[in-house]
Amino acid sequence: MTRTHDAIIIGAGPAGTSVALTLARRGWAVAIVEKSAFPRRKVCGEYISASNLALLDQLEIGDAWRANAGPEIRRVGFFSGEASVEAPMPPAKNGPRAKDRPAANDGFGRALGRDILDCLLLQAARSAGVEIFQPCRAVAIERDGEVQMVRIQAGDETSMLRASVIVAAHGSWEPGPLPSQPGKSNRPSDLLGFKAHFAGSSLAPDLMPLLAFPGGYGGMVSADHGRLSISCCIRRDMLARLRKHRGPNHSHVSAADAISRHLMESCRGVRDALGAAHRDGPWLAAGPIRPGIRSCYERDIFRVGNAAGESHPVIAEGISMALQSGWLLACELACAPSGRVGREAAGRRYEAAWKRLFSTRVHAAAALAGVALRPGSATLMAAIVRNFPQTLTLGAQLSGKTKPVPGFV
Repeated sequence: MTRTHDAIIIGAGPAGTSVALTLARRGWAVAIVEKSAFPRRKVCGEYISASNLALLDQLEIGDAWRANAGPEIRRVGFFSGEASVEAPMPPAKNGPRAKDRPAANDGFGRALGRDILDCLLLQAARSAGVEIFQPCRAVAIERDGEVQMVRIQAGDETSMLRASVIVAAHGSWEPGPLPSQPGKSNRPSDLLGFKAHFAGSSLAPDLMPLLAFPGGYGGMVSADHGRLSISCCIRRDMLARLRKHRGPNHSHVSAADAISRHLMESCRGVRDALGAAHRDGPWLAAGPIRPGIRSCYERDIFRVGNAAGESHPVIAEGISMALQSGWLLACELACAPSGRVGREAAGRRYEAAWKRLFSTRVHAAAALAGVALRPGSATLMAAIVRNFPQTLTLGAQLSGKTKPVPGFV
């Protein structure tokens, strides 16, 4: 049996649900295909800049986000070696609030676990009439005249979905059979992502520090329910060396143990923050990450979130870019004429809007990550921010944390 929709979204993260919600509330028949059961944890920094709050209100999860997210982040920091430097976080320009919503101080971002955020977004999509196929994997996309067929698989059962608009919101880290998914790669310079939650941390609740350590970088932020979220990226070759030489009798240790020890030994600020804390759940791993700008519309498939392009996580803007890219695409699709010519025109406008909004932060993140990953650069970075802590505030501005979302100015 084949089911027909106006749009099929592959992936139910913030990018996919942002597209689905916006289109569904404009009268589109939308389906989401998501391979994982929710709630689920993700390798993610979990911080959302305040510039997104008007968009969260538009998606009708703003109040739930405010009720669940962690404390406001009013300071940005830098931890590396013995250095611990802090500076003010620049406040964001507030977007307009709905007339029935009281005024709120929304100038600063906060963090919310993906296990909670993604459920809020998906439930809002379901309430808006989006049909959810979960857990279910998209295994093929085939053209059928003016429309495309998506073959989905749940366990041993296979079925077909049919739509003129296909949106890839599946991220960029996991290889797969779809034309929008990456191929397999394994290079020594690959950056692998890790993430864990801790309870009982002593990190100041309003502080979000950047971590710089040999072979990688990371960040910490106080999230919901007293959890500290710590995430990092490390080069594949550095991780291999750490695993080989840290175990008793030079035996291999787990990647999680190697990462944990490396962070504690490399950053006094991490040792201080986690000295009396205990881990809440296991370390998660994913990757390799694929920073860069990709095609937003290719082979008649639209891309959002990391599938369209991603910045190095060093600037903590992944969720912001996901939510906003989904919104940009939905706005273009909603006003596009039907047919392939209309879709192609929408794809060109969307790609131009994507680059205007995100290209600066992608390039700024690449430059910062390049410095952080260079051997011996952590000492140089520490010296710069120690003498000029205002560079941390400037970096937060360059990363896009104060930039309003188009349509919410």
